[in-house]
Amino acid sequence: MRASVGDRLVQHGRVVGQHDQVTVIVEVMGREGNPPYRVRFQDGHEAVMSPGPDCQVRHREKEQQL
Repeated sequence: MRASVGDRLVQHGRVVGQHDQVTVIVEVMGREGNPPYRVRFQDGHEAVMSPGPDCQVRHREKEQQL
């Protein structure tokens, strides 16, 4: 998994009815775009995440093309 600052990290809901959680990557702490990432949640707080298999990176360039 590789990401850049400004990309979105989507953590998919694990149970029925649980919504996806979308965060914005504000810092890439690993080498060459690898985790861990410092992310900002919609409510403004930040955390360090090492995404698991239930996560997906949505790259900023691809979202702008849509």
